Amino acid sequence: MKSCRVPDLLVPLLLALCCGPALAGSPDSDAIARGRRLLAERGCAACHRIPGVAPSGSLTGPPLEHAARSSYIAGILPTNERNMVRWIMHPRAIHPDSAMPELGITADEAAAMSAYLLQKRPGGAP
Repeated sequence: MKSCRVPDLLVPLLLALCCGPALAGSPDSDAIARGRRLLAERGCAACHRIPGVAPSGSLTGPPLEHAARSSYIAGILPTNERNMVRWIMHPRAIHPDSAMPELGITADEAAAMSAYLLQKRPGGAP
């Protein structure tokens, strides 16, 4: 009986077809680390408590330790990476009365910040 062997070049293709969205949606550790650094550099801790960045920050804005488990961003947008990026970049375009300022954050920077805020943390806590 002949054995059926999948050619080596097909394995990555099959993985991409089966698991592509799951793998593509996972931010890498570099993006998460960059997001943490950007949250600190951009002064987000002046208004938010952020795990790993500012554990005892101001409460002008909401604490962000549970951002990944929140249903909504600013009570308006369903929580997901796309909406978090939009919110970080242009909060007042979404909620004109928001106290959150426009900080000139680029899409790339906002994606890294979102990766940090929406990551799953050890022990199941976001």
